[in-house]
Amino acid sequence: MEFIGGQAVIEGVLMKSGSKVAIAVRDPEGQIKIKEEKHTSITKKYKLCNIPFIRGPIILFETTILGLKALNYSANMNLGEKKEEKIGTGTIIATILFSLVFALALFKLVPLGVAQITANNFVSFQNRYLFNLLEGITKITILVLYIWLISFMPDIRRTFQYHGAEHKVVNAYENNDLKNAQKYSRIHVRCGTSFILFVLVLSIFVYLFLPTDISFLTKYALRLALLPIIAGIGYEFIRISPKCEKNIFFKIIMTPGLLLQRLTTKEPNEEQLEVAKAALNAVK
Repeated sequence: MEFIGGQAVIEGVLMKSGSKVAIAVRDPEGQIKIKEEKHTSITKKYKLCNIPFIRGPIILFETTILGLKALNYSANMNLGEKKEEKIGTGTIIATILFSLVFALALFKLVPLGVAQITANNFVSFQNRYLFNLLEGITKITILVLYIWLISFMPDIRRTFQYHGAEHKVVNAYENNDLKNAQKYSRIHVRCGTSFILFVLVLSIFVYLFLPTDISFLTKYALRLALLPIIAGIGYEFIRISPKCEKNIFFKIIMTPGLLLQRLTTKEPNEEQLEVAKAALNAVK
């Protein structure tokens, strides 16, 4: 069975298989509109791009582009526009750059700054183990608080319901029981939420090999340089996780990410499940 993954968008769901992408959105009139297109990752076109630990960052970048296009499409659909406004290359680049700068500042610069200020005032925290542990705990705390706070926004809550619908439908599909999707879990091991949390935890261990007696800017630069490597490792782990769900080692590592999904997913209603099913059926 081919792996199918997805993403929640505004009043809809994106689903992607190995060769297809489909976006299903419920418009203001209550009708489900489906947009389908073929998509083949460059990791499948070029062998050099499909090398383990290298393919991860490439696939993540491709997924980001697809996600931005899907969000643009779903936003236009819900504004009641008769014609889809195509997202331009300049808009995509600007959005990616803004999101990247924001994420690097919030989840890299701020935690490193907290650790550095603490180390400057408490000699014990100049120890690399305590330094990296404090930095890692700060990153994870910011992530959890950020998700928890935005979950109170009505529009975000509905998107989280579609996220839950996406997971339920994929779980049902993987169990050959798509008609009974509502009974399946809204949690899924290959979710991007689990990936993000795993990368944050993994970074704590990777940064242990970095020196602490260097300037703040050098520390930050090294962390940015290591980001693609950490993302590549994280992608490979998430990729094999469905095959290792019963392994106790993987269960321990995956548990925090699965728990975090209880914040990023909400129980969907039948109409939201219908949208997710429509998207999945379009890429089967």
